[in-house]
Amino acid sequence: MATDTAVIRPARPDDASAIARVHVAGWQEAYTGLLPDDFLAGLSDTFDRRRRFWEHFARSLGERDALLVAEVDGEVVGFVHAGESRDRPGENEGEVTAIYLRRAQWGRGIGRQLFGAAVDRLRESGFESAVLWVLNANSRARRFYEAAGWAPDGSEKEERIGDLILREVRYTIPL
Repeated sequence: MATDTAVIRPARPDDASAIARVHVAGWQEAYTGLLPDDFLAGLSDTFDRRRRFWEHFARSLGERDALLVAEVDGEVVGFVHAGESRDRPGENEGEVTAIYLRRAQWGRGIGRQLFGAAVDRLRESGFESAVLWVLNANSRARRFYEAAGWAPDGSEKEERIGDLILREVRYTIPL
């Protein structure tokens, strides 16, 4: 697998539109066949809300948070967020809460660069372990995490988005 080099850098509030585009397209590209087509198509209508969210989020990061983007030829093609675990706050456990990469960049090593940078930031922030949640049916993403040394820990949950129920499994790694 060829590895291309992307610039991985901290996100800025003015990256919010690019992050929102990647966020919407990332769902649409990664979850085709896993989630209903009409749900995925409707995500385009959420762009403005996501842009506002990411702009605010980038302005209000905690000291142990990392919001990073991957740029190729000056274009944001992916992003990742990592910070304190939402499952066990205060337990010195980090969490990768989101990672999305445009499909055109898959298989080029950019996702590994982006993910690795987020995990490095968690480690540098003093977290002792980290978790992430992934759709149970997303075998491609699960292989990606397992190749990076993560393993499922047996925890499962269901998230509801409107009428849609997402079944997720938790992965963990010691840092």
